Parts: sequence; C-alpha cells; structure tokens
Amino acid sequence: MLDVGKWPVFALLPPEELRLIRQACVFGSAANEALYVTVNDEVFALGTNCSGCLGLGDLQSTIEPRRIDILCGKKIVSLSYGTGPHVVIATADGEVFAWGHNGYSQLGNGTTNHGLTPALVSTNLISKRVTEVACGSHHTIALTSDGEVYAWGYNNSGQVGSGSTANQPTPRRVSSCLQNKVVVNIACGQLCSMAVLDNGEIYGWGYNCNGQLGLGNNGNQQTPCRIAALQGVNIVQVACGYAHTLALTDEGFVYAWGANSYGQLGTGNKSNQALPILINTDKERMVEVAACHTSHTSAAKTQSGQVLMWGQCRGQAVSSPHLTHFSSTDDVFACFATPAVTWHLLSVDGDDYLTVAQSLKKEFDSPEISDLKFLVDGKCIYVHKALLKIRCEHFRTLLNETDEDVIEIHQFSYLVYRAFLEYLYTDNINLPPEDAIGLLDLATFYRETRLKRLCQETIKRGISEENAITLLSAAVKYEARDLEEFCFKFCVNHLTAVTQTQAFADMDHDLLKNFISKASRYGAFKN
Repeated sequence: MLDVGKWPVFALLPPEELRLIRQACVFGSAANEALYVTVNDEVFALGTNCSGCLGLGDLQSTIEPRRIDILCGKKIVSLSYGTGPHVVIATADGEVFAWGHNGYSQLGNGTTNHGLTPALVSTNLISKRVTEVACGSHHTIALTSDGEVYAWGYNNSGQVGSGSTANQPTPRRVSSCLQNKVVVNIACGQLCSMAVLDNGEIYGWGYNCNGQLGLGNNGNQQTPCRIAALQGVNIVQVACGYAHTLALTDEGFVYAWGANSYGQLGTGNKSNQALPILINTDKERMVEVAACHTSHTSAAKTQSGQVLMWGQCRGQAVSSPHLTHFSSTDDVFACFATPAVTWHLLSVDGDDYLTVAQSLKKEFDSPEISDLKFLVDGKCIYVHKALLKIRCEHFRTLLNETDEDVIEIHQFSYLVYRAFLEYLYTDNINLPPEDAIGLLDLATFYRETRLKRLCQETIKRGISEENAITLLSAAVKYEARDLEEFCFKFCVNHLTAVTQTQAFADMDHDLLKNFISKASRYGAFKN
C-alpha cells in the first residue's frame, strides 16, 4: 500500500481503494490533479482536469476517480508533468505517451492542439526504448536506454538544446556536446534542462538568468554545456527546482546553484549562486536530493534515513538544511511545498511488501507464531509477549512476573478484551459505540490514557436520545470528564426526549440529583 494520505486530493477515496494504490502523482497549479496506478495495473485520474491533463478524453473535472483505459496494463516506469499542465509517461516497454496542454508542442506530436487522451509519441522514438522522462514548464526531455536524450516543446531560452530558440514540435535528439556520450539521469527546471553522464559529468542548457546552469555566468545556452566547476566531482543524481539545481555526488555530498531568494540553495543566505556550492549537511552522507520545477523547495535524505528540507517551506524562507521527522523526501513536498505536488512518481514495493504496522496487524490473533493466549468467555485470543510488554506497562509488569502460556480473564468480556489487544497491535479501536463503554472501563483500569481518549471519541459519535443517560452514567463512573461534559450537554439539548427514556427512569438516585442540579444551573428548566 502506498501512503498517499498527506495529499488532500486523495482524501475522498475509500480505504479499500487506497489499499490498492501502488504508484501515484499529484500535480496541477494547486495540487488539485492526480493520477494513480493500482496493484492490478489499472490507471485512474481525478481532479480539475485543466487542459485535459487527466487524459480522460474530455475537459470535465472529476471528484471521483475515472479510469484511463488506454494506459491500463502499460506498466508506467517514469512520469513527469509541466505547468500547462501536460503529462508525459514512459512505460516498461520503452514507449512514451503524452497528453494535456500543447500550446508549445510539448506533447511532441507536431501540432499545438491540446491532447485530451494519452497519445504515443513516435517521431524519432519508434525504435528507441525510453527509460526516463522529465518536463519543464512547457518542454519535455526523454532519456533512452542507450543514453541518448531527446527533447521537444517550448524553446524560448534554448531548453530543447537544438542550437536555436525556435519551438521544437517533435522529439529531436540533443547532440552537440552530448554526441557519443552516455546520459544516465535527467531533470528539468521551468525553462532549463540538465543531464548527468555515466562518467559523473553534468551538463545544462536553456534559461540561465539565475545561474541555474552552474556555468559561472547568467547567459542562456542553446546547446548543452558542461559544468566545468565540478571537474573531478562525480555526480550521480540531479534535481531541478523552479530556478535552482541540486546535484548529489557519489560520496554523498550535495552541491547547489541558481536562484536563492527563498534560501533554496541551503547556503544560509539568499544570494543567487552561478557556480555550484557545497552544502553543509553536517558531514552525514546523502543518498537522495529532491526538487520540483513548480516550487522553490529543496530536500535531501541521509544514509541513516533522516530527511532534511530547506527553501520555501509553507511561505517561510528556510535558508539552511533543516532536520525533519519525515521518513521520505516525498513528505516534504506534501506538507511544505507550494503547490504541494509530488516531485517524482511515487512508488511502493511489490505486493509481498508489508510495513511494520501492516505486519503486526496481520499477526494479531494468529496462532502460528503466538507465544501467549488469553482465554476470555471460553474463547482464545493469540498474542505475542514481547509486543505486549513493549506496548503496555500493565503487561510488562504482569509478564515479567509469570511465564504462563495461557492467561484467563474474568473481569472483561471477550469482545472488549479482544478489542483492547487489537488496539495494542494497530493503534485503532474496532468497536461500536455502545460496546466502547466496556473498553473505557478497561482503559481506566489499566491506566491506558490514549485508549481512554479514543473510547470517549467513539462513544461521542454514537450518542443518541435513547442511550445518552447510559453513556453519561458510564462517563461519571470511569471519571471521563470530557465525555461526561459532552453527554451532559447532549442531554440538556434533548431534555424532553431524554427524560422520557427508560434509562432516565432507571437512573441512579445520586446521579439523578446531580444531573437535575447541574441542569438547573445550566438554565435547562427556565421558561
């Protein structure tokens, strides 16, 4: 399962659909368009559909996912998008498909007509196997399996690398200095293009007024130019922001150059840099750099899995690498980039991969490798001693004092106790509101503060005129103050109906006295 929860565009998808997602991309001027691929290799799109960029054959926006039939089964290996937006993908077979905005021929089909459905980009690529694609604002570049780069689309600054500034209507090989060289990685800024060679050299071409080509000047380049300042440095990955560039070396160092008005170079200041500058990342080795041509945000991941971010972060200018609690660079762009789009195609490992949380959930109440079972109401619940000790102070004490393999429970029902143990494995409670009262009792007894809070929230969601007094009584009994106040206010707001229920008639005398007294102070009996 790919975790896309940090991107709001996916918020309406039901859990059963989210579980099927294996690849995803969020794009658009307000991160309001998305494509995703399921475990069955079906491709879906949703969002505002500007310029037909969802590839659905029309210009209709859709809040619910619609399938892109022509892409199903194609096995997408690379995806990129422009600001029109236009979208370009490469498949496992090496084919390239493009659709969306085409005002500058960025779809590579020889026209300037927008493409409402994915169309094969064939000119000069028919015998080539494309492995990676990258888009600038309105141009596209593609990398083939033999290390060649092809480019097409908007070319006002030379970003197509053709030696002119005329727009390029169909794919054209970028040769010049790249002739007879093998490219292994590509990236695009808004109006520039970058390429990393197999020997570690890095070339750039196109717009350069902010120094984003790293050549030491601000002149645009219509053909690829090697960044001479990195002579002797072996580059393995490049990433481009709106007008800045990040490069990762084989030794785990990060260089940056270009625009810096938001601190996106991580130099501690906001001065543009026309030459690569080494970023201080506290000597820890970096394994990935991340940037996106739609934003001024930068991110990097360390060998130990820590994630750093800098640049424009939710409107703030962070001029030095800042350590985050994130586990991936994708999270930086989901939470802090403007717009909050994906910087590359999100992917998850194959079907057999389970996260730690998923693995624990799978093993709950499974006898196969369990080393402890609880016997409740004559039924067994299978668990693992180590996990219970880690998750619950009560069990840490209990299991350190006994080596029993079977423990009988008489104080709580099977339903409640199973829900408690399942909570320890999943962090969630799976009980209807009326049964959550019993779990609230258990949470109070075991001093499980978070579980107690979750129970209260579950009970609140299930309150009604019929059960309000019962829930109020439970809240008082288990000293759940927040829940007590919530139930009391509900009872007052529905006083006539609540006082006619059987639960009110059976109400404990002291509780009834307190309720009437408090309700009176609350003004419930005023005419």
